[in-house]
Amino acid sequence: MNGSSAQRPGSAGSAATSSARDEFIDLCRAVSLLVVVLWHWVFTIVVWRGSGPSADSPLSFTRDLWILTWVLQVMPVFFFVGGYAHMQLWSKLHGSGVSFVVGRMRRLLVPSLALLAVWAAVAAVAEGAFHVYWFHHAALLIVSPLWFIAVYLALVLLAPLAIRLHQRFGPLVVVVLAGVAALVDVLRFGQHVAWAALVNLLVVWALCHQLGFFYRTLADGDRILAWCFVWGGLFGLVGLVLTNIYPPSMVGVPGDRISNMGPPTLCIVALCFFQTGLVLLVRPWIMERLRRPGWAQANEVVNRFALPLFLFHTTGYAIAFSLLWLTGYRPPSQPTPAWWVQRPIWPGRAPGLHHPGDPRVRAADRCGAPPGPGARGARTRRHRREPLVTGRPAHRSSPWPSAS
Repeated sequence: MNGSSAQRPGSAGSAATSSARDEFIDLCRAVSLLVVVLWHWVFTIVVWRGSGPSADSPLSFTRDLWILTWVLQVMPVFFFVGGYAHMQLWSKLHGSGVSFVVGRMRRLLVPSLALLAVWAAVAAVAEGAFHVYWFHHAALLIVSPLWFIAVYLALVLLAPLAIRLHQRFGPLVVVVLAGVAALVDVLRFGQHVAWAALVNLLVVWALCHQLGFFYRTLADGDRILAWCFVWGGLFGLVGLVLTNIYPPSMVGVPGDRISNMGPPTLCIVALCFFQTGLVLLVRPWIMERLRRPGWAQANEVVNRFALPLFLFHTTGYAIAFSLLWLTGYRPPSQPTPAWWVQRPIWPGRAPGLHHPGDPRVRAADRCGAPPGPGARGARTRRHRREPLVTGRPAHRSSPWPSAS
């Protein structure tokens, strides 16, 4: 390899980064998972219908909360830091594709399949032996956040190819992926080719993952690069939303004509650049604090439990909700004052740490009663625009209206 190629961004020389762990990357990965967990625990409105439980979101009832999703929809950050982590592991294994894929698969696939198997078995027993025919809807609701594990595992399988493309073509790969994502949206919304949207389920997240290969270059570069990402992503987001093709929320909202997450749209590409810039801007401040013993210890603890907590957080929520339901507690079916007052204590209630007789719970419940059956649609749910593509149903979001 000649000297010029060793200096080219994306070349094999620059790709072989230091094997030392980056504490900031570890923190970003753990925090992104915890944000998803807290979003599910705190901002899920469980609605009981004839077919069983379903989930709604406060975003369905308000006009202004969508701006929070531009920061709290953290899946782009997760895939971005995953890309860097995979590059590091690839370098550590000296480019052994088999060891890389098998190691990552073992860590993620085994617990995910175990969780799916348990809930499939419970659903089969509930419906077969006890004739609880809605239980498979509940089980699907509980395991639905695992969608991103499936996409992440697909990127693990493709990582050896992605890294080699990165080493050969550098940023051109990101440009091509962004172009493909844009063309897919043109086919989806302009030419009404609905199936094309599924292509972006892989392309958009692959772009976020590919961008992570440049983390070290960006982190060591001038801060103006971070500002370019922030403003470029922000202008992209604003421009796309103002076309009235894309909803402003970066998470699925029940009733919206489409979701920017299911499958992901070009808005998630812009969001990835915007959040990457933010991450790069706060990195020096965070790194300075991670040198302190207390911060370092907290980072270690959070990283140790973030993935198991993510995998099983909806199971804990379901168990806690079931126990509360058996006591006669009925949560509001829309964000009433009582619902908002209860938000700070739901992270404790969801994993079952608080008994329904807890005085904090009872005090919160007295702040307002759930509305009657007819109040939901008639009062506060915001007006929905009609679908742009005739003959297609309005979007139904994924079961968990969340950051995932």
